[in-house]
Amino acid sequence: MKLFTTVNQRLGWKLCLSYLLVILAVVLVLDTTAEFRVPTVLRRDVARFPALWRQDPTLWAALHSSFQAAVDELLVIGSSVALLVAVALSIFTSRRIVRPIQAMVQASQRIAGGDYHHRIGVPGEDELGVLARAFNHMSEALEHIERRRLEAMGDLAHELRNPLSSIRSLMEGLVDGVLAAESATFLSVQREVARLQRLVHDLEELARVEAGQSRLDLRMVNMAALLHAAVDRLQPQFEDKDIRLQVDVPHGLPHVRADAGRLLQVLLNLLGNALRYTPSGGQVTVHTCCEGHQMVLRVQDTGIGIAAEHLPYLCERFYRVDKSRTSASGGSGIGLTIARHLVEAHGGRLWATSPGSEQGSTFSFTLPLAE
Repeated sequence: MKLFTTVNQRLGWKLCLSYLLVILAVVLVLDTTAEFRVPTVLRRDVARFPALWRQDPTLWAALHSSFQAAVDELLVIGSSVALLVAVALSIFTSRRIVRPIQAMVQASQRIAGGDYHHRIGVPGEDELGVLARAFNHMSEALEHIERRRLEAMGDLAHELRNPLSSIRSLMEGLVDGVLAAESATFLSVQREVARLQRLVHDLEELARVEAGQSRLDLRMVNMAALLHAAVDRLQPQFEDKDIRLQVDVPHGLPHVRADAGRLLQVLLNLLGNALRYTPSGGQVTVHTCCEGHQMVLRVQDTGIGIAAEHLPYLCERFYRVDKSRTSASGGSGIGLTIARHLVEAHGGRLWATSPGSEQGSTFSFTLPLAE
């Protein structure tokens, strides 16, 4: 049973077995032909020997010639039948191998044409089956990427439309005399322009980090000092919202080789998200520790939490758990995407965990320790 499972899961073993079956078929056909045909031929020729013995003294020569003819006839018949059996087995085996490959070729052509919904059947548990499952997984990933691309285009249009509509309304109000040409009106226009500038800046930054064109100034960085710098910068905003901000940094925390400015950007983004989604009276805690050859930093809050189905997509561009939020109330939606790429550029990883809605969340990332 174990041998059958091994052969069933290995394409190489299947090919080897198919060749052995063809050889065995040829041997069996030749043996069967010899078993049934040789006695008949010999009886037919031996029956002529008494007459040949009296008429021709060269009996043994005739016997040899008759036996040779019988063997030749046997080989011709056996080889012909064996060839037909071998061809049939080869066609059957080749079709079993070629059909899944042809299906993958056709499916790849359809996917290249934009049909990301197409899937192929899994032919078995061997390498072709593994390839088929990998192909279907790739199709699902491409379908998801295409869907997210279309959603991102719609979200980007929405993000641009809101401030532009606000600016247009304000300007029309000024032109029509509905709004007074005073500093408050111009400040409103300035705020909307600033929103557009931030969005454009974030998009430019995202394009650079996704293309790997964001240069890192790698130096030895004291993470304890960098954490306190990030906390000190946002401390007034936490106090204004009545949220307690706590930093848990162990003594003697080792240095990391990183770009201090980029890491500060990541920390400010994670702390800013925690501030935005934690209600008044809550708490945000920054933990850091060393695990093996890497440093782990966690930003934990007691905020609104995140449902499990949203966790895998938080770092995708323009993704928001609350679809009703806009850039004015929930950020541009690409800050976490930029943070993830920056962490990965340092050789680390960023992810989010949460017990569920209204149970807080934790954003963590790793950095390799400096040698």
